[in-house]
Amino acid sequence: MDRIKNAKWRTPIYHFAGACLTLALGLLGWLYLPVQTLAQDKPMVLMALVLGLLLIGPTIGYWAARGVQRDVDKLHLAIKQAVKGNLSERIPLSGNGGFDAIYQDFNEMSESLEGRIKLLRKLGEENVMLQAQSNEAAVLEERKRLARDLHDTVSQQLFAIHMSASSLEKLLDARPEMVKTVVEQLVTMSQHAQKQMRSLIAQLRPLELEGKTLHGALDQWFPVYCSQNGLQGKLDVRLDDRLSDAIEHQLFLIIQEAMANVVKHARANHVMLLLHDGGRQIVLQIDDNGIGFEPGGAQRSSYGLSTMKERAQRLGGDAEVRSLVGKGTTVKISIPKFSS
Repeated sequence: MDRIKNAKWRTPIYHFAGACLTLALGLLGWLYLPVQTLAQDKPMVLMALVLGLLLIGPTIGYWAARGVQRDVDKLHLAIKQAVKGNLSERIPLSGNGGFDAIYQDFNEMSESLEGRIKLLRKLGEENVMLQAQSNEAAVLEERKRLARDLHDTVSQQLFAIHMSASSLEKLLDARPEMVKTVVEQLVTMSQHAQKQMRSLIAQLRPLELEGKTLHGALDQWFPVYCSQNGLQGKLDVRLDDRLSDAIEHQLFLIIQEAMANVVKHARANHVMLLLHDGGRQIVLQIDDNGIGFEPGGAQRSSYGLSTMKERAQRLGGDAEVRSLVGKGTTVKISIPKFSS
């Protein structure tokens, strides 16, 4: 606390020192200038003392205030870095500054927060993987159900189509008037089978990350998805290290949701996906050139920000959506990195 208190006295002390210096210079002038000169130029001497007070004092005060401002700027910059998620930021101690105690408290706070977020991220990753295992079991059960449905619907339809088609050759010779009816039945059954097959396929969710890295999955998935939805896509992935399975899983889900939002809401024809390792953060950014929307408007919720934000927060990160009407939309996800 003594050092903190010293900071508020720094500027007044420098001002006082400036005043003392001015008076000292005036006194020296009074002592060493000839008496005759002082008697003749007394107004000039007084003016010189006043100018000295006006110039020397503020100059020293400004110089002192610059030091205080420099200390405040260090703290402000460190706080801004912490707000952005760079919790590894530390302020070096000067050893003789009035702000050292504050810097020390900030460093301890950042270290404590970093440790807690590491723990939360670890728990989040474990939860994601447990959820993924649970989902995998659910997928296996769903596949069994789909197999039963295929057997009970499409498989039987195909068998009926095969039997009807097999009878056509005999009908052409024996009862040609029945051929048209059978063909119409074949068309109806094939359409029904096709509709049932599409319904079953729509229920399947392909595991795009299975056996692949996130980079590899995006290289394969992103251009196909853009092509299928009439988008010109640009993919830029720059990752220095392999991410954990939990982070890759969550980021891929976020990307799928964000891209689905572009197709459903943006009316865009161009989209850019950036995934970069920023050293202290993993940054995912998706930009489209669509119609955009007013910040805070109803369409903001349509972009599924809450879901993406929740997924990012599970890993200690954050999500934001920036948009302007007619200027497109940007989805940005930031996930902090920690040294192992």
